[in-house]
Amino acid sequence: MPDQVVTPAPPEEEVAGTRPPLRRRRRGGRRRSIVRRLVTLPFLLLGMTLLMFLISRFLPADPAVAFLGNNGADNQQAVDAFNAKYGLDRPIWEQYWIYLDRLLHGDLGTSISTSRPVAAELADAFPATLELAIAALLISLLVGIPLGILAAARRSSLFDRLTGGATLLGVSLPPFVLALVALQVLYLRLGWVAGPGRLDPFLDPPPTVTGLMTIDALLAGRPAVALDVLHHLVLPAVVLGIIHGAFFARVVRSTMVDALRGDFVRTARGKGLAGRVIVGRHAFRFALIPTLSLVGLTFGELFAGAITVETITGWPGVGRYMYNAATKLDFPAVMAGTLVIGVAYVLVNLLVDILYGVADPRVEAS
Repeated sequence: MPDQVVTPAPPEEEVAGTRPPLRRRRRGGRRRSIVRRLVTLPFLLLGMTLLMFLISRFLPADPAVAFLGNNGADNQQAVDAFNAKYGLDRPIWEQYWIYLDRLLHGDLGTSISTSRPVAAELADAFPATLELAIAALLISLLVGIPLGILAAARRSSLFDRLTGGATLLGVSLPPFVLALVALQVLYLRLGWVAGPGRLDPFLDPPPTVTGLMTIDALLAGRPAVALDVLHHLVLPAVVLGIIHGAFFARVVRSTMVDALRGDFVRTARGKGLAGRVIVGRHAFRFALIPTLSLVGLTFGELFAGAITVETITGWPGVGRYMYNAATKLDFPAVMAGTLVIGVAYVLVNLLVDILYGVADPRVEAS
């Protein structure tokens, strides 16, 4: 039997050279992931609209009765005219097709209770919710991250146990409960914060530029108006900020504890680095990446949680608008408000996913 000729394996350098560099492969993986998310985004939004439409149509309440009242609902001609005006007399699939067609043309419908275009009403309410969400997110980060770092640095101490108990209470407490307590104590009893509304009724609002009234007031050179807006913003922003700040504190503490047990921390300690440098420069950078991924989720939850908080504190945003519309069975307004919040939630999380891959090049998108 002839001797077999064995071809020597190529050197590792040549094998490695046949593949693109690791950084290029990771960059390509992130791009493919972004493209896949952008492709699936329309289907996600389509499913969202279908779910909202079905829920609004199969509710046991009758919008005609809510709009016409019990006396008007006894008039069958008035009920038929109402159903014909809003297309409620057509088959359910036809109603959904008409709704999608109008939605693609930028028509969010007409409010049943006010007879105004819903898009115009949401355009007036959305900047207030955006301003509240930004302020609450800043408060949650300023409160949660330092508490999580200090609790991890002083693990098993009295401060760590007290922080753990306080944050557990914060994440377990419903937003409306904290809002009611804060309104009763901070506003009615102590008078430390302003009452309902976005601006004192005796002050004229600044010209609209960005929609964020604090920024618009500063751009108009009216710092007194900006301070008054901030005074009204304190109560709802602190309520939402404390709840989500407790969540950030628990996440940062957990990731920081894992980081402080890592080999790179032991190496840094072996080099004689100070504890403050190890915690702030090394361990915190390890905990920052997962915290960044939670910012998008938190920002979306702030929009959803603002419904109850805005209603209780009287902040004139999308949440309060949707609550008032729901009490009147104004289903076009409720559907449009839910769609706006859902789209904002999806887009923010898509942006955070993109930034996550940029912030941590080691992560190869799947």
